[in-house]
Amino acid sequence: MLTRPLPEHARHTPPTPGAAWWRAPGAGLLGALVLPALALADDALPSSVQAALRRAAVPVSAVSALVVPVSGNGGERLRHRAEQPINPASVMKLVTTYAAIDLLGPDFTWRTRFYTDGAVDQGTLRGNLYIQGGGDPKLVLERIQSAFFALQDRGVQVVLGDLVLDHSAFELPARDPGAFDGEALRPYNASPDALLVNFKSVVLKFQPDHALGVAHVLSEPPMAGLAIDATVPLSRKGCGDWRGALRARFDDANTIRFEGQYPQSCGERVWPVAYQDPSSYAARALEGLWRASGGALTGQVRSGTTPPGATLLHEAHSLPLSDIITDVNQWSNNVMAQQVFLTLGRLNPGRQDARTVPREHITPLRTGRFERSREVVSRWWKTTFGIRHAPPVMDNGSGLSRDERISADALAGLLRHAAAHPKGAQFVQSLSVAGVSGTAARMARSPRSAARGNAWLKTGTLRDVTGVAGYVNAVNGTRYAVVGFINHPNASAARPALEALVEWTAAQPD
Repeated sequence: MLTRPLPEHARHTPPTPGAAWWRAPGAGLLGALVLPALALADDALPSSVQAALRRAAVPVSAVSALVVPVSGNGGERLRHRAEQPINPASVMKLVTTYAAIDLLGPDFTWRTRFYTDGAVDQGTLRGNLYIQGGGDPKLVLERIQSAFFALQDRGVQVVLGDLVLDHSAFELPARDPGAFDGEALRPYNASPDALLVNFKSVVLKFQPDHALGVAHVLSEPPMAGLAIDATVPLSRKGCGDWRGALRARFDDANTIRFEGQYPQSCGERVWPVAYQDPSSYAARALEGLWRASGGALTGQVRSGTTPPGATLLHEAHSLPLSDIITDVNQWSNNVMAQQVFLTLGRLNPGRQDARTVPREHITPLRTGRFERSREVVSRWWKTTFGIRHAPPVMDNGSGLSRDERISADALAGLLRHAAAHPKGAQFVQSLSVAGVSGTAARMARSPRSAARGNAWLKTGTLRDVTGVAGYVNAVNGTRYAVVGFINHPNASAARPALEALVEWTAAQPD
């Protein structure tokens, strides 16, 4: 059986126990929507925040921040340019994931279906095997292999026909994976797909063999027609930029070569890379996995649509939405966020008023397109929040965009609404915990930190952008919604200012 640990971008930490802290006694949904009057002047950023900004050479005019109690009518603790639309980077995932919790429900699952236009006879499928993608954001190797074994248990060991991959649930424009930042091989730049297989990534593992003077190269998944160098010479150089030292060649879709050396001081290392020809990834990976799991195929692997009247052989359910958004928010997985966003666009927009019914049996009815997702989320926003806050400007729902915009005011309103939602627990548990888990683990590292273990956050970073938003339990017993954004060329250097904002909130004495 093929097994492997999930790559870092696919992993998540389980929700923190006892995280049902955000439900204040007697707090109703209406109370969570009423924001109190302005409390502090626009220039009243905490001194610790201002000091961090000065060190980073970032003016206060580049900052937007808001700190407000989650429930009740207590006064705002801080407001600074909170009405300004700001690029939020990955913090925009909060909008996508909360809309999904509200519209789909935490138990919603995606379905990958396996059909045939033939018949199964004594271990042989006489016809084509169709794999119809449903937009599953986390269709990783182990779950694909489980589906293949289920098919084989039903008597499909040999396919006397083609393996046909149906991507038609999403209709997406052609996209250069390196167009955003020139990093085409970074897994975070993987494009969404109705049949998204293993994030379109190849995981390379390097194991030094000092006796032979080489590092053995292992790879997953098995990719049909892809040759990968089995070894690379060892060097005595320091680990440093070990990826660069390999001088890897990804210019041929049929090969991955290494013209350099691997530093033996690195020990074992894993390198997830986005496959250089993403359009052929699903075909290569699914053929390789089918054969590796013991199946045989006489035809080719090709794209196509499932014909009407085809017979359903197996249906593979995804992880529930509550688990999916934990990956999205704790590890800021961009392609998973886009998969969720596109799924929202598949909903019938005329049925968004009935958001309190169980959602596990929702069947998306339309082809997913980004423009449809933007329409659905905009309508949901207006229905949910009224006219108090303008709808955010959405692009792909992940924050990996230069066009997306939201104000600190609007995002704080969403956080307060989520805290009072009947299914709000799953949303809040999807966030990183400061000093403990996810992308916020790097924050609140001091043992004296008041925020450590007491702040549930989503972070965001792009070139010229950094942000943080979430919930903070303060020492005074109050729970706050905290939002902070910085849009400036030195934004990355100013991240300590947002950490100082979180610490200041957690340390509120009264």
